[in-house]
Amino acid sequence: MHIAVSGSGYLATIISACIADFGMPVTCFDTDGARIMELAQGNIPFFEKNLKEVVKRNVRSGRLIYSTDPEAHTRRAQVIFIASDSYRLLEERCLEISAIAPPDAVLVICTPAPVGTIGKVERAVRKAGGMQSVVCHPLFLTGGCAVEDFNWPDRILLGTSSSHGVAQIKNVYRPLVMRGIPVIVTNYETAELAREASTAFVATKISFINELANLCERVNADAVDLALALGLDKRIAPRCLQAGVGFGGSFVESEMDSLALLASNNGVSLKVLSAARDVHRNYSDRIVSKIENALDTLRGKDIGLLGLAFKPHTNSVAGSSSILLARGLTTGGAKVSAYDPVAIPEAQAELNSSVRFCETAYAAVEGMDALVVGTGWPEFRALDFERVKRLLRRPIIVDTKNLLDSERLRSMGFNYMGVGRA
Repeated sequence: MHIAVSGSGYLATIISACIADFGMPVTCFDTDGARIMELAQGNIPFFEKNLKEVVKRNVRSGRLIYSTDPEAHTRRAQVIFIASDSYRLLEERCLEISAIAPPDAVLVICTPAPVGTIGKVERAVRKAGGMQSVVCHPLFLTGGCAVEDFNWPDRILLGTSSSHGVAQIKNVYRPLVMRGIPVIVTNYETAELAREASTAFVATKISFINELANLCERVNADAVDLALALGLDKRIAPRCLQAGVGFGGSFVESEMDSLALLASNNGVSLKVLSAARDVHRNYSDRIVSKIENALDTLRGKDIGLLGLAFKPHTNSVAGSSSILLARGLTTGGAKVSAYDPVAIPEAQAELNSSVRFCETAYAAVEGMDALVVGTGWPEFRALDFERVKRLLRRPIIVDTKNLLDSERLRSMGFNYMGVGRA
């Protein structure tokens, strides 16, 4: 079986590399010659943990090919993944591929799209004479662990009425199916809604623990221990139940907006979702206030910010709470010096010259009135905090991710403040 993947962005790069790693021949194609050439050389234009190694391994083995000739590879592909990062030209792209692909091919649409989009695409394909099976296949990938999520998914969700399409995709995912990963087959609309609803539910969960973190600080409770106690309840999973500044990611805001709009257009009020979004929007302001209270004022203060990506192991700053913090701090009159292991170029595009970017964590700390941990990069735990204390003008640490050892830092003389912790 030959697999083709249309696209050269985030989704397409992950899908093509991981399926090739299953041992299948995969061609990833796009008309963007410069991007394809970079990918073929192993130069990925974004950072995602372990992805570069997977791409290089499969290019060397010959299982993964990058091409600018869609027609040649589409004509012989049995399964074609359509994986643009935006759905704006999805229908046009599907029609182009359908006109070339074999009639028994399967068009697997992974591009995130609002409810109702895939049905519209299939009707357009049929009207144009296309006979291919159409499958809506949302992927539930998290930035920073997308390779792991692809290889160890909670479920494989397929929206289609084609038994042929289901059978072909099960062949592609045979290593996962044999491992017992559940395959859920439903209609287009349910599959589309599942992606947006999952995002909204996670956002609600994060917002809920963040509100409880506020309460913890008032009643001398500990949000980290509380999250552990709640997460071990079999009705509640521990994932995404850690207090912090909030959620982020490339599609989170857009998917929540899409779901809210869908509900509004159909006369449905999603009050819980609305409340979760309000908590998220306000939480960054609360952290800024916490920092301001610790310093008496933000105006004229120097603050070191560690971490700019929306989460560890990715360079994406889309929806990053650290970016919101940096903006809030500078708006309040503070001068911010920031460091991130991989996300500085992306952050520079967002923050321009309002923030000083540093090459090391220690450079971001030196001479600062306070240190703020904005992203939970594991390497920040391993900093030499004796050195950090010497470099700081005042030994204040505000840990928005509850990443660091609070007891140790307080015993060293730091004024340590976490989120929802006494």
